[in-house]
Amino acid sequence: MLETWVVEPTCLPMVLRRCPACASGRFRANGKFRVNANHKLLDAWLLVLCTGCGNTAKLAILERVNVRSVRPELLNRLHENDPGLAAELLADPTVLRRNHVALDWGGAWRLDTGGSVLGDPLEVSVHFAARIPVRPVRLIAEGCGLSRAEVESLLAEGKVVSAVRLSGKVSGDFTFTLGPGLKTRRVAR
Repeated sequence: MLETWVVEPTCLPMVLRRCPACASGRFRANGKFRVNANHKLLDAWLLVLCTGCGNTAKLAILERVNVRSVRPELLNRLHENDPGLAAELLADPTVLRRNHVALDWGGAWRLDTGGSVLGDPLEVSVHFAARIPVRPVRLIAEGCGLSRAEVESLLAEGKVVSAVRLSGKVSGDFTFTLGPGLKTRRVAR
């Protein structure tokens, strides 16, 4: 039986960047943008607030771009402070690299298992709604109601099998199989 689990964001992740005003290294994105036009050139930034002192920092989205080359729907979303656009831009590796920042997804995602009952054996397809780096062992433990140590021992015994490496972090879809005869303690969600 094939079951589908979905890893989905619950809020915007924390932005990891050193604050110049205090010792904090965490900023919270609230979905606000600043757009500045200088004649025919346009700059746009995503504003982030330091969790320590409240200082505002800017993440460059557009830099010295000709106004005519910007799609009108993108410009409207920037002016309207669209939180969906903020989520899309924070998921863009190019934006993160250009601004020398990383993301902390701790507490900003959840696993939706669909509430179905586990079968024996069980094949699970895990779908990521956003690029959220998570350890597969943690997902399997949470989805099946097991401890991470129990999942690690199942991996060592060969009772959890996948085409992807389950020991590191993944942020893309994958499938795994739980072998027959496993007793899980998962409750319907």
